[in-house]
Amino acid sequence: MTRHIISVIFMIGILSLIVVDSKAQKSDTMYRIAKIKVDSSQLEKYKSALLEQMNAAIELEQGVLSYTAVSDKKDPTLITIFEVYASQEAYQSHILAPHFKKYKETVKDMVLSLELIDSDLIARAKKKDY
Repeated sequence: MTRHIISVIFMIGILSLIVVDSKAQKSDTMYRIAKIKVDSSQLEKYKSALLEQMNAAIELEQGVLSYTAVSDKKDPTLITIFEVYASQEAYQSHILAPHFKKYKETVKDMVLSLELIDSDLIARAKKKDY
C-alpha cells in the first residue's frame, strides 16, 4: 500500500513538472523580422533615427526585450531588424509610444519598402555572457 501511495505521489510530481514545462514553452513572446529598403542618399540619417528609436524603446518600454539590426554587406540599404517583444500587447503599446511615432514620421520619406514578418521561435543558442 505504501509503495502504491509513493508511486501515485511520484506520478503526480512528474505530471506537474510536464505541465509547468509545457507552459514555459508556450510563451507569449512576440518575434518579428522587419525587412527595410532605405533610400541610399538618406542611409546615414535613417540609421541615426533607427538607433535613437531602438535605444528609447529599450530604455523606456518594459515590453520591448531586444532589437538587432543588420545590413546586407553587398547592399547596405537593405536592413533587417530582429525584434523581440514580451507579448503582442507589448508590441501594440510600442507602436503607440511617442518615440516610435517620432521615428515613423522621421523616416517616412527614407524607407522605400517595408516587409514585416511575424515569426515563431524554434531554437535559440547563445553564450552565457553574451
